[in-house]
Amino acid sequence: MNTAVDVILIGALALVWLVAGLLADGLPAAGTAHLMRRRSVLLTSLVGAGAALFVAVPVVTALLPGASAAPAAALLPAVPALLVLTVGVRKLSWVRRGAGAFATAPLAPVPPALRAAAAHPLIAAPLQVAGLAAIVGLPLAAGLIQLPGGDVPATTGFTGFAGVAITLVAVAVVTIGIRAVLRHSRLAPLVLAPLHQARQRARATAR
Repeated sequence: MNTAVDVILIGALALVWLVAGLLADGLPAAGTAHLMRRRSVLLTSLVGAGAALFVAVPVVTALLPGASAAPAAALLPAVPALLVLTVGVRKLSWVRRGAGAFATAPLAPVPPALRAAAAHPLIAAPLQVAGLAAIVGLPLAAGLIQLPGGDVPATTGFTGFAGVAITLVAVAVVTIGIRAVLRHSRLAPLVLAPLHQARQRARATAR
C-alpha cells in the first residue's frame, strides 16, 4: 500500500478544507467591505484547490502501483464538499459581488445585509464539516484501519471504524450547524432594523 502518498493526499485535503472553514468562519467579522471581498476571493480559491484535491486523489492513486486507501478515505468529506460546490459557492459569489460593489470606497463599513449573507450557514458549515471529515479519514489513509478485501475479513476493523466515523461526523455536523444558525439568526435582525427605524421616522413625520 502507498501509505505515505495516501496520508499526504488526505492530509492536504484536510488542511485545505479546514483553512477554508476557518476563513469562512471569520468572513462576517470583516471590518470593511474591501477586506470582506479579499477574504471571499481567497476563500473561493481555497474551495477550488479543495475540489482539485478530490480529483487528484483517484488520479494519483491510479497511477501508483499497489492498493490505496485514499479514495475510500476521501469519500466521507466528499459529501459536505459537494454541498459547498453546489450551494455554498453560489452564496459565496453573492457575498463577493456585494463586497465588490464598494470597490470605490474600500474603507466603507460592511452593510448589515452583506454581513448576514456572509454568515449564512451554508457557507461556513459545510467547509468545516468537510475538513473534520477528512481528518477522520486520516487513520484509514495511514493504514491504521484495514479495508475489507483480499486477506482481510469484511468484519475486521473497517466496519467498526465506519460506524464511529459517521457518528463523529454527525455530531460535528449538528454542533457546527447549530452554531452557524445561531450566528446567522443574531445578524439577520440587523438587516431589518434600518427599515423599522425608517418606518418609525416616516410615521413621526406624518403626524
